Amino acid sequence: MAARRRIDPAEGSAALAAWTLGGASRAVTAMAVRYALEELAARAPGNSVEVRVPPFGVTQCIAGPRHTRGTPPNVVECDAGTWLALVTGQLAWGDAVERGLLAASGLRADLSGELPLR
Repeated sequence: MAARRRIDPAEGSAALAAWTLGGASRAVTAMAVRYALEELAARAPGNSVEVRVPPFGVTQCIAGPRHTRGTPPNVVECDAGTWLALVTGQLAWGDAVERGLLAASGLRADLSGELPLR
């Protein structure tokens, strides 16, 4: 099943580009985060990993066993700046983990093969 899009890809790409240039407003940052989460879900469909970027959004991705209740076994969580830096290639997955910029739990919670998105 394909990921359902809520953000127009052109608008999402523009928000991501604006964030990359720096000084993006909260609304632009929120759109960039949500667009990147949608894009990840479209490129790596599935329900085995939950990616959380509070307070802006959450998605499930990566093929594998689906969880149905409670906290999923595979979770990635980080702030918006870290997420967008990972998505755009400004920050490598390994560096983010090493520096404690994200929390990743579970066997499938390594997104290094999926990021950056560009």
